[in-house]
Amino acid sequence: MAAGTHYLSGLTPTNEAPVQKSDDAAGYYVLGDKLVDPKAPTGPIAERWTTRKFENRLVNPANRRKLSIIIVGTGLAGGAAAATLGEAGYNVKSFCYQDSPRRAHSIAAQGGINAAKNYKGDGDSAYRLFYDTVKGGDYRARESNVYRLAEESVNIIDQCVAQGVPFAREYGGLLDNRSFGGVQVSRTFYARGQTGQQLLIGAYQAMERQVAAGTVEQFTRHEMLELITVPNEKGSVTARGIIARDMVTGEIETHLADVVVLATGGYGNVFYLSTNAMGSNVTATWRAHRKGAYMANPCYTQIHPTCIPVTGAHQSKLTLMSESLRNDGRIWVPKNAEDCAKDPREIPEEDRDYFLERIYPSFGNLVPRDIASRAAKYMCDEGRGVGPEVDETQPDGTVKKFRRGVYLDLGAAIERLGKAAIEEKYDNLLDMYERITGENPYELPMRIYPAVHYVMGGLWVDYELSTNIEGLYCTGEANFSDHGANRLGASALMQGLADGYFVLPNTIREYLADGPFEPISEDHPAVVEAKQSVQERIDKFMSINGSRSVESIHKELGLIMWEYCGMERTEEGLKKAIGLIRELKKEFWTNVKVLGSADSLNQDLEKAGRVADFIELGELMCIDALNRRESCGGHFRGESQTEDGEAMRHDDEFAYVAAWEFGGEDGAPILHKEDLIYTAIEMKQRSYK
Repeated sequence: MAAGTHYLSGLTPTNEAPVQKSDDAAGYYVLGDKLVDPKAPTGPIAERWTTRKFENRLVNPANRRKLSIIIVGTGLAGGAAAATLGEAGYNVKSFCYQDSPRRAHSIAAQGGINAAKNYKGDGDSAYRLFYDTVKGGDYRARESNVYRLAEESVNIIDQCVAQGVPFAREYGGLLDNRSFGGVQVSRTFYARGQTGQQLLIGAYQAMERQVAAGTVEQFTRHEMLELITVPNEKGSVTARGIIARDMVTGEIETHLADVVVLATGGYGNVFYLSTNAMGSNVTATWRAHRKGAYMANPCYTQIHPTCIPVTGAHQSKLTLMSESLRNDGRIWVPKNAEDCAKDPREIPEEDRDYFLERIYPSFGNLVPRDIASRAAKYMCDEGRGVGPEVDETQPDGTVKKFRRGVYLDLGAAIERLGKAAIEEKYDNLLDMYERITGENPYELPMRIYPAVHYVMGGLWVDYELSTNIEGLYCTGEANFSDHGANRLGASALMQGLADGYFVLPNTIREYLADGPFEPISEDHPAVVEAKQSVQERIDKFMSINGSRSVESIHKELGLIMWEYCGMERTEEGLKKAIGLIRELKKEFWTNVKVLGSADSLNQDLEKAGRVADFIELGELMCIDALNRRESCGGHFRGESQTEDGEAMRHDDEFAYVAAWEFGGEDGAPILHKEDLIYTAIEMKQRSYK
């Protein structure tokens, strides 16, 4: 469809399969068989999860003691799952690459966690949370999964309060709520600006209780480098363990179990600059992908609108300012480009453009993240960005000057509520901002700009959180999740804890009910092969001895990804990016230099493995983005927009989950399409005006 065609032009009924009319990615991939979730529930949507929990088989306590589970990752999804499954009596092995489970990146989530408790009496309900989430994800999420998430949200709050999480409270003692982008009700529970930290401490202490009880064995400073799969009688493979590297001693270890759960977070660091922790990576899920697990919707990346802007080429990460600030902060830029270098206090009210309030009057500053991010980019593209001009090296080597920032102004809120009230809500966020920028946000408007944050893509899972590899489950941000093409704010913590505390423990027992399983030993051929492949890969890294640092290659990859597969993508740019990434892959494997030795602590070696996987992931992300010639959620294609520059979705062609199968070292990836069928909700134009 040409730009300007009506948003819903050519729509098919929501129970018919989409038919792709155009394919920019032809020649870059192979089309595989249609994919159907074999465990998708039916019946009235409000009864599906309750019915499934009852139908799933139970595992008696005596048998639980004979079953073992490996959980990789100790964030909210992994920590909650380890605590819950350990308490149920299973033997759990918990792995993280940090020196403590409390350092998982969930700790960095600031703004809050959604739950449909309707404490404000403003019309919220499980159905409204379900509706807002599907709409916010631009109708690219599974309705059954999202409704289950909305149902469990109310249980999460009760669980966390019982653990002692210090949620903010109103004067009378009731839990307080605030609003977040993409919704018109207040459903976000929060603990000042450190909600993720407090929730993680709750999950951590619950897990540590099980460590003390002996049901959970903890392995810190261990990085998973390979998935162990063994042949089964069905002619496929079953996941039975992992190969991990002790990051302190360098020892390569084998760990076996009856089932493996990956809860390793997202892969936003493929862009180099992101809000993710420096160690966040894709290796665990990418190793599983190379063993046959499908990677779904990898191009779905969320750009967060409220991050501290880039200050120069020296940066290695970006800092997130909570989206909750949009409750009280008004976002604006100067109306006149010549005012951009002025002190904002010198710009009178009539010369300020509150562009979100102007363009989207119904939601204003609370539009969803993808909408707010693109709007900020357009303002800066017009030459009305604020802050210092920064030199930025482009993928072609040229240097351009950017003034990449917009104002988030708390002045009106301070005048209305008083400084003390704003301090009570956001003091740690504003203190962090001042420490980083040297500017007092109570006196000067904050400067923000979009940055890579969350990813909606990840390993494909069925309704029971099982990947297409038997015995391999995936939870939290590591799976392709419940968010479609864009995650609403305060829903990451909700999904992580729902998966860990309530969903996985109820679905994994259906698989474990077939146990106890036949044990396998470390001398099993598949186990030996997996361990040997890890050692050979490490040896290869150490032997290249080229002239380029791992960091320089990662930074180059990030520039390519941000320029061509970032906030806006085009057919021409994506094809160029694929070529550049393939050249960079050759450069990596022939000219990288890894310092140190393999038999001790070596952060350069750790990063080499992660960057090698990021390079392969980056290529698949670009192919996925190239295939999906539509704009939806956080994925904006320049060729698919309305006359006024809004995203134009094509439900008649792209209402499916793109699940990619690894095609081999030299083969093209294989695309399996899972049609998105809606029975409880109708696809509509996504408007926030």
